[in-house]
Amino acid sequence: MTLVNRETAETKVRVEIRRDSTDRSVATGLPFLDHMVSTLARYAGLSITVEARGDLKHHLIEDVAISLGIALAKTIPAAAERYGARTVPMDDAVVEAVLDTGGRAFYRGPLPSSLYEHFMRSLAENAKMTLHIRVLRGHDRHHIVEAAFKALGLALRDAMIDSGGSAAFSTKGPVSTETS
Repeated sequence: MTLVNRETAETKVRVEIRRDSTDRSVATGLPFLDHMVSTLARYAGLSITVEARGDLKHHLIEDVAISLGIALAKTIPAAAERYGARTVPMDDAVVEAVLDTGGRAFYRGPLPSSLYEHFMRSLAENAKMTLHIRVLRGHDRHHIVEAAFKALGLALRDAMIDSGGSAAFSTKGPVSTETS
């Protein structure tokens, strides 16, 4: 289990992730954010509990993404497959998510919502993952954003599979980083 508590003058966020069950409870006070985070966890095969409150919608969405990213970085196994790519259709929308959980933070979108574009960027930076979201088709912003969260969840599921090795798949061999 990974637990992250983040508190600022603007928000208070608690995120708990487990890989051993599929329970989901997300309560941010923003129904669409609750739906997207729960959807991401479901498609990634993760158990998640999120409790968050904040002053502004923007601050809350950003701090949930930061906290979730930190929790994901600690949840991904050291010997994970590392890469994931999935394409999800949802009604008029088709969205692709391609990622690398190898420790390099990068995000490329865009999504048709500045709030959820910022969510994806904050998530990728704090999970230390490279994440590319490509909207291949779509008109309905809700469908595009939801398809992106589903594709991201499925790509994460693939990337988190235990590779059976002792370290992440890399041409560099084992990578060790220490901080103090």
